[in-house]
Amino acid sequence: MNSQHALFVDTGGWLGILDPKDKYHAQAADFFRHALSAYTSLVTTNLVVAETYINIRRSSSHGKAVAFLDLMEKSGRIDCVWSDAELEVSAREVLRLYHDQDYSYADAVSFAVMQRDGIREVFAFDRHFGAMGFVVLPA
Repeated sequence: MNSQHALFVDTGGWLGILDPKDKYHAQAADFFRHALSAYTSLVTTNLVVAETYINIRRSSSHGKAVAFLDLMEKSGRIDCVWSDAELEVSAREVLRLYHDQDYSYADAVSFAVMQRDGIREVFAFDRHFGAMGFVVLPA
């Protein structure tokens, strides 16, 4: 993966694109159109996929949630990183170190992936990524 041209996509980014009722939908859709031409790959994790699936399932329908899973599986532009023991050790270190933050486990694994792969930019509507020093887009 060429991390210089990779964009990490968090749950908020996926929900913003896919849910017309999401408060960030218009902003997310505009940014995503730009991202498709500006980045060679979109990176996410299986934990982000799990979070996104359940949010879509609860806010919309089973069919739309499964359509999201199909998108993840079939897209040649999306690199879904599976959490493994090494990433989760790093995630737990972040959670222990930043005890004053309310990071989720999925967030911490995402941070570990981004740090490991040298990804600096994230499509998110989540202050947690900025607190960890990543560039949160759209700004």
